Amino acid sequence: MLKQKLQDYNIILASGSPRRQQFFKDLQLDFTVQIKSIREVYPKELKGVEITDYLADLKSKAFTNLADNDILITSDTIVWLDGIALGKPKNEKEAFTMLRSLSDKKHQVITSISIKNNSFQKIINDITTVSFKNLSDDEISYYIKNYQPFDKAGAYGIQEWIGFIGIDTIEGSYFNVVGLPVHKLYEALMAL
Repeated sequence: MLKQKLQDYNIILASGSPRRQQFFKDLQLDFTVQIKSIREVYPKELKGVEITDYLADLKSKAFTNLADNDILITSDTIVWLDGIALGKPKNEKEAFTMLRSLSDKKHQVITSISIKNNSFQKIINDITTVSFKNLSDDEISYYIKNYQPFDKAGAYGIQEWIGFIGIDTIEGSYFNVVGLPVHKLYEALMAL
């Protein structure tokens, strides 16, 4: 259905995330992946969804030569904990610190998506609340050593071992926590 609706467009996904690329495949969309390197820096006064909206838009601005039938999709995800944005950890120590801070607490996973072409731009977002059980240091260390938390906001993937054993509750979209609120993207693209 969506594939038919967008058949006259070139869909460009500006993301190296294998999870986001898989979602696009699962939606049966024809798309290309184009990635432009940008410094993901945002004004310090921004909070929560303002950060992800800003960064999704910033990523879209790196593409200056869109054709009239191109639709560019950029996105950004953060973990929001106690008023602090957690991005991707740079090393094992940072991953451990992030996971220790998430242990036995609720946090929000916030994703924003920019949908843009030469005549419009729409930014949508989604927020999911996730609650972790009290994680032991051994559980955190095991996860870091056996999985790849370094390309994930907040140093964890809900679809991996730590999600299986560590998450007590989730309020909102599971797929948003994986990396993309697919239901909202689908609705926005169907409305074009």
